[in-house]
Amino acid sequence: RFHFYEGYTMEEVAFPVRVMKEMGVETLFITNAAGGLNPAQEIGDLMLITDHINLMGDNPLMGKNENALGPRFPDMLDTYDEDLIEQAESIKMEIPLHKGVYIGVSGPTFETPAEYKFMRIIGGDAVGMSTVPEVIAAQHMGMRIMAVSVITDLGVEGKIHKVSHQVVQEAAHQASIHLSYLLKEMIIKQ
Repeated sequence: RFHFYEGYTMEEVAFPVRVMKEMGVETLFITNAAGGLNPAQEIGDLMLITDHINLMGDNPLMGKNENALGPRFPDMLDTYDEDLIEQAESIKMEIPLHKGVYIGVSGPTFETPAEYKFMRIIGGDAVGMSTVPEVIAAQHMGMRIMAVSVITDLGVEGKIHKVSHQVVQEAAHQASIHLSYLLKEMIIKQ
């Protein structure tokens, strides 16, 4: 998986999704590590993404449209498949399974306290540095999409602590058992 913060273009970030679609994949399950903005969340929780806000400053569909892939101006209204979200909610989990809005930022810095506050005010429940470009490309091509965030750190006032890539990786590793279980059960349901 490629990330915009690594210096790849948005088109390069979206390219693996386009290849998957060309290979016949119709449903995209995508995961990420994210900072929790919602006070109801704790580190290690999972959040089903119901919508997103693109604050990355770019879009993988910029430039000439490839009409064979999708329309010039794809509708983003029903990007995250409600049936897949309902299926995921029906799975009995040992940890909380939240739903919310994901905010995509370019990174590679973690957010300031003021940025966390701003993102919560504009409707965000989690923030991360991935997912949005891939989802836009998938929606452009008419794929079904389910996305899940692992809450690896908290951007909630009073709960904000210094964060590092190592801290995020450790929290993601701890939650990987629950995330793997959720995805396995979702694949079985398909």
